[in-house]
Amino acid sequence: MNLSPITRRRLGNFRANKRGWWSFWIFLALFLVTLFAEFIANDRPLLVRVDDRWLVPVLIDYAETDVVEDGLPTDADWHDPEMEKAIAERGWAIWPPIRYAHSTVVRNLGRPAPAPPSARNWLGTDDQARDVAARVIYGFRISVLFGFTLTIIASVIGIAAGAVQGFYGGLTDLLFQRFIEIWSGMPQLFLLIILASIIQPSFWTLLFFLLLFSWMGLTGVVRAEFLRGRNLDYVRAARALGVSDAALMFRHILPNAMVATLTFLPFTLSGSVTVLASLDFLGFGLPPGSPSLGELLSQGKNNLQAPWLAFTGFVVLGGVLTLLIFVGEAVRDAFDPRKLPGGAT
Repeated sequence: MNLSPITRRRLGNFRANKRGWWSFWIFLALFLVTLFAEFIANDRPLLVRVDDRWLVPVLIDYAETDVVEDGLPTDADWHDPEMEKAIAERGWAIWPPIRYAHSTVVRNLGRPAPAPPSARNWLGTDDQARDVAARVIYGFRISVLFGFTLTIIASVIGIAAGAVQGFYGGLTDLLFQRFIEIWSGMPQLFLLIILASIIQPSFWTLLFFLLLFSWMGLTGVVRAEFLRGRNLDYVRAARALGVSDAALMFRHILPNAMVATLTFLPFTLSGSVTVLASLDFLGFGLPPGSPSLGELLSQGKNNLQAPWLAFTGFVVLGGVLTLLIFVGEAVRDAFDPRKLPGGAT
């Protein structure tokens, strides 16, 4: 692949920031692993061989009669002792490393929930007897996916709004700025409380609500770049040649504006993850029972006798945010024009 000199310089500066470089790969590895959470933590086997028949419970729902002839025509309970015994006698099953999904209630704990970490439950159970390790894996995935979705959509809207403001200026910029000042002063938490009292928040409901306010984060940066870029000589020359406003904005000015914008994206992503965790901690986030890092922290607050809950939530959430901040610092160094190749200043 032929890379331009400036792209090679930016990649070199990104690699030179060892902390950000390794944080990027660690975060990417964790994200890719949790994308396949169903194959890591599940209350269903990955593969079952019974009476010369192959079953894939992790992908397909089976009734008990599909597994054993004398079963019931209901969904198979793979943790049922009788089911496990029948499979062991007539075949075999391959289980994921963690035999519980995020919503599975662990049976026969031998003590009241929450139960401490053990060989059976690596990070213990919460106060509803659900496996904490499984909930962390699913919670990490949904938090990062929510953060990515919110960051991408909010960035697109914010960049478009800032581009229109900065390019046209004048009355358009003035009215848009007044609108942003009023809109940013809205009490988001109070509005969310009102929303939660009317409807049950869900992933998409929260995403839409937070999107109403999150798009303003990049508008100011893009607006400033367009205000500066629209008066550059090559933009004026293109305008004199009859180039359309859309082409001027997205072909000539936007690439320069994106340099400043990209440095903010990792920090915007970390902020989106934090917002979801905060709402879940306060009880205004995802529906009850959803795997959530914020809900795990809330359980730790309510169960001080089970310190593993708060410790796990703090380490996971703090680790994710730390990795994203380090990646953001590396991206900032990569796009810093004062940085020489190799990270020198």
